[in-house]
Amino acid sequence: MDDASLRADMIEGLEHQIGEPIEPPVLTALQRVPRDPFVDDSPRDGVDGDDPHSLSLATLVRLVTALDAEEGDSVLVVGAGVGYSVAMLAEIAGARRVHAVDIDRAAVHAARSNLDTAGYGAVLVDRADGADGLPAYAPYDRILLETAVVEPPRPLREQLASGGRIVYPRGAGVQTVAAIEPSPADSAPDEDPAPAGFETVETHGPARLQPMLVDGEQPGAERNRTRREDAERAERGRQRRHGWEQDWIDWDERL
Repeated sequence: MDDASLRADMIEGLEHQIGEPIEPPVLTALQRVPRDPFVDDSPRDGVDGDDPHSLSLATLVRLVTALDAEEGDSVLVVGAGVGYSVAMLAEIAGARRVHAVDIDRAAVHAARSNLDTAGYGAVLVDRADGADGLPAYAPYDRILLETAVVEPPRPLREQLASGGRIVYPRGAGVQTVAAIEPSPADSAPDEDPAPAGFETVETHGPARLQPMLVDGEQPGAERNRTRREDAERAERGRQRRHGWEQDWIDWDERL
């Protein structure tokens, strides 16, 4: 079966799973973004897995559709993963208009490599704490979180342009894909779980993504896991005995 037929089957299966036709910009991106550069680690069908870089195609389509990005929009993706959804947004908004961050150094390297191979090397992928966003290039018309939160961290909300939109998996366990936009403080219904100054304008579901770690979520744990791992490795090295610090050898008995 040729690539065009495989794509057609994939899209037909996605529409059946989602229960409605895929929006034209998202459909075009699915048709144009090559799969091969991402295939080893790419988003897959079915329920999202335990791998934090794994994202089902159905969830990806829900997220990108809810984001409602247009050509020329400035887009920030929090959680670069393997770069597949980033490539889709680059196809929609333009590669130079899309920025992505990930706290995982290996994920950043993989995303950069995959995007370059796929022809989207102009996308900026940076290693940074997603909770802090990427203020150097703010404001953003669209911000997409590919990690679950109860509500987007304040720095991300502050980096959103006027009239912009944030999309994120809301909740713990099985989540709802939520799209929020700025609103007058008194306009959102009392039962709306959106943060103050925002209102929920769209929801889809379900989704099941890994949660974002935030300061204080795990007492005693370093927020930046890379720094924590480096510190633990250094401590193990410090405790390891070297050279003549090994157990003393009684040379009189050896001779």
